[in-house]
Amino acid sequence: MNILNASNVSKSYLEDILFDNIKLSLNNRQTIGLVGRNGEGKTTLLKLLAGLETPSKGVISWKKNVKIGYLSQVPDYEKSENVYQCLKSVFQELNMISKHLESIEEKMTEEIENMDGLMSRYGELQVYYEENGGYEIDAKIRKVAHGLNIAHLLESEWGDLSGGERTKVGIAQILIKPTDLLLLDEPTNHLDFKSIEWLSNYIENYEGAVVIVSHDRYFLDETVNQIIDIDQKTLHFYNGNYSHFVDEREKRLLVEFESYKTQQKKIKKMKESIKQLRTWASQANPPNAAMYRRAKSMEKALNRIQRLEKPNVDAPKMKLELEEGKRVSNKVIEIEGVSKRYNQLLFKNVNMLVRRGEHVAVIGDNGIGKSTLLKMILGFVSVDEGIIKTADNLKIGYLSQHEFENGNNDTLLNVFRERVEVSEGEARHILANFMFYGKDVFKKVDDLSGGEKIRLRWAQIVNSDYNLLVLDEPTNHLDIDAKETIEEALLDYEGTIITVSHDRYFLNKLFNTTYLLKDKTLVKFEGNYNYVKAKTKL
Repeated sequence: MNILNASNVSKSYLEDILFDNIKLSLNNRQTIGLVGRNGEGKTTLLKLLAGLETPSKGVISWKKNVKIGYLSQVPDYEKSENVYQCLKSVFQELNMISKHLESIEEKMTEEIENMDGLMSRYGELQVYYEENGGYEIDAKIRKVAHGLNIAHLLESEWGDLSGGERTKVGIAQILIKPTDLLLLDEPTNHLDFKSIEWLSNYIENYEGAVVIVSHDRYFLDETVNQIIDIDQKTLHFYNGNYSHFVDEREKRLLVEFESYKTQQKKIKKMKESIKQLRTWASQANPPNAAMYRRAKSMEKALNRIQRLEKPNVDAPKMKLELEEGKRVSNKVIEIEGVSKRYNQLLFKNVNMLVRRGEHVAVIGDNGIGKSTLLKMILGFVSVDEGIIKTADNLKIGYLSQHEFENGNNDTLLNVFRERVEVSEGEARHILANFMFYGKDVFKKVDDLSGGEKIRLRWAQIVNSDYNLLVLDEPTNHLDIDAKETIEEALLDYEGTIITVSHDRYFLNKLFNTTYLLKDKTLVKFEGNYNYVKAKTKL
């Protein structure tokens, strides 16, 4: 069934055109991944499809009484309201009917003479309430809350939730309502493996249409059956998942680039011919009118040519190379019998040996202690029991998922130079490799986006001589191009890496030694994320 049609749609802000004359239709069981470089208009297109913005030109039409679930930003509630009530609040009409039914029940005990009228009204409302799922609300809330691993938060107050927990509640609100169209903007942010797997299964069985904006390549591979790439103000359609799109997009760009070069050669040759004809015509005695006419005719033909856009094959990307610092002994990190407790026991008697040059990943559910383990290796957090030994001359580069979140009103340029001792001119040249150009370097760090903060920290790391990298969610907030650039650099890095990450694509590509933190113990696997998943049914 057709859910939506967009015809000849354009969207611009002032003189900035995001996309021009695009067409799109959505049908049941269609799951689309919307990709493109930052700034290409992915979120804007979602808002247009949701009806929250209007096109500059063109028309978007929806099926009658369409129900749209749009995940964009975290909802907001009174601090004292509990999560269960926040979720239940999305059923506004049914909640009002439920209160009306309760009111009629009270009146039935008091207004005996009007019993027939009350019972008739009660019956009508009860039928409507039942047919529209009123008696299933509690079951829906608890099912989705369990799937997203927030069932334990249902009685918690909104004010006590973390940003990640609030994001999960926002996702839950979208999923518990009946919808025809789901529009999801970065839905896997803050989700652990189990929650992402559950969401993947939910989307796989969803009857309506889904459009997903995500930088999670593994998630896109699992869920979508079509990719739409926004590139140079146009939508390019690819049937298949993300991995298929990568191959097909490269082929398309090569074909388009060859066509572009061929056309440019033709245009150049025509311009040269026109110039030559005019020269010959003017040098003739008398001037040759026929040659002028030929030149004019050729010029008209040149103007009629529909110029091809140059394919975006050389779009700006980060440029980085990682070099290992001073070599250290073979045993870089030794963890022996370590335990840690905060309000409750996180883990007990864990052991880990990290050798020089190894790429090691630590995985597990949220809140289980992965980041705490990293901080213990760094010496930021003390051990309760056991010992952690580090190699001599170890110089650690640490990247946190909460980089620069504690407030910093200094400029990007100054913060970079706090860690990397170079001149201002050299610093600006380096920062340009991380896509900070011109006046960008004078932005306040507090005003940077999450992705910009991560890029700034990567710029510092790349230009320091670390021999161990400790990376806590190093690809968070980055677009796919930036992730791929970092992955290529880490693949070539000869130093040692320890990471905590929920980016399954990243884990599979770079880490063949994986530690699973589960049930308060740490288990080693000689394999990547997919290997651990197969062995343990994560």
